[in-house]
Amino acid sequence: MAAAALITENFKFVSLFFKSKDVMIFNGLIALGTVAGQTAYNIFAFDCPCSSGRNYRYGLAAIGVPALVFFLIGIMINKSTWDLVTECLLRKCRKLSGAAAFALLGSIFGRAVVAPLTWVVISLLQGQAYTCALSEFIDPGTLEGFPSGQSSEVMAKFPCQQSVPAELHGFLAETERRLKYESQLIGWLLVAGMSVMVFLMQCVKRCCSPLSYQQEDYWSQYRNNENILFQRTAAVHARLLAAESVKSFFGFVALEKEEKELLADYQSARPICSTNWNRVTGVYLYREKNGLPLYSRLNKWATYSLENNMEAMEKEMDMLS
Repeated sequence: MAAAALITENFKFVSLFFKSKDVMIFNGLIALGTVAGQTAYNIFAFDCPCSSGRNYRYGLAAIGVPALVFFLIGIMINKSTWDLVTECLLRKCRKLSGAAAFALLGSIFGRAVVAPLTWVVISLLQGQAYTCALSEFIDPGTLEGFPSGQSSEVMAKFPCQQSVPAELHGFLAETERRLKYESQLIGWLLVAGMSVMVFLMQCVKRCCSPLSYQQEDYWSQYRNNENILFQRTAAVHARLLAAESVKSFFGFVALEKEEKELLADYQSARPICSTNWNRVTGVYLYREKNGLPLYSRLNKWATYSLENNMEAMEKEMDMLS
């Protein structure tokens, strides 16, 4: 029983980082954008050098470098990345258990690999980069009727039909067909592997989640709505505070009609202390208080603020779960 409780407690962290509907839509849009980018690149930019030694480097770069760039961008635009950085800076990660760290990193990397994997898969299915990279490694002896004594330099020219000697044009179709077969086979195997991995992760998530499906869906909706309202309110707050500072300096502030209406509605904005910013920033995993769920750091901060229990707040806001 103790072991089962420990496993459930550790794996409950995983459920936080799989927000089904929003993540699927977002990832789908990323994948579609990547497909469009890959197609445009192949049409307008891809140009195999058709030179022994260069083909291999160029083909691998055409597949790997954009994938690496997409991966790094995915890491940077993920809010969880900066939550983890903030957690380590503010609280030295002392409350971050191994399971929580695994869940966080899994969320960050899982989100970041969508575009790179899509780029690699589409590159392999289209086959141009693979054909360019490996054409020089084809053994001429495996091509029936191919003239003997031909070097890899000649094979490297095959992706560029106009560079191939006239007597070898009859082997162009066979060479391209063979390389595209290999490329597409690897691409489909990669798709199959990705599908199995996603399926297994979803099974683990459903089995280990401490929440029912309905509550997990509600949690996802809450976090999404909280983020939208927080960002919208922060923008208004920053504008009001900036207007007050400018007015204090110049004696007046030049506002547009919409901004004047905001000032009329909200009058003023008070600065927020760094302590409170730090309390609502960082990693947060599911927690309950007296049987009632606390869905985020902001939700936890608001709950303890209403009780005006600063001692309990200091203790609780330092905890992840």
